[in-house]
Amino acid sequence: MESDRFVTDLDGPGDPRARRPGDGPEAVAAQIADAVESLTALWSVAAQDASLRLSLHQLRALRTLEAAPGLNLTALADRLDIGLPTASRLCDRLAAAGLLERAPHPDTRREVQLWLTAHGQHVLGDVAGRRAQALATALAAMEPAERVALSRGLRGFLAARDPGARQPPEP
Repeated sequence: MESDRFVTDLDGPGDPRARRPGDGPEAVAAQIADAVESLTALWSVAAQDASLRLSLHQLRALRTLEAAPGLNLTALADRLDIGLPTASRLCDRLAAAGLLERAPHPDTRREVQLWLTAHGQHVLGDVAGRRAQALATALAAMEPAERVALSRGLRGFLAARDPGARQPPEP
């Protein structure tokens, strides 16, 4: 089987068989781009099947507030790389849906903090669970050796991308 041969050929960084013409950085980058598009589609479908349909921008805003609760509108707009009016309208829609709330900053009367509501946290959990299940289903369809190779490759990619990051141990 072609995929078995590919996995077998990637026994280690010093394996000369891993240097076929299609294994160069440009070819692998194109394969990764295709995989990212597929993963993005899987992610989007899983999010759309959640209890509440949200746009990708809305999900990003909720995930940002989950990671950094209490941000003000300016900080949220900066993190999402959008303008203040767009961020304000986005928050208006999320607040109307009961997913976030605005609260006065305890120290600064002019500043408003943004917080996820319990419903917002529940929706994010639902989306995360659906995404994890969709990904697990796709991974279950792979051969075990392919999953191992993918895991090894992802660890290598992450290490190359951020050499200072601590990598989890190999399974």
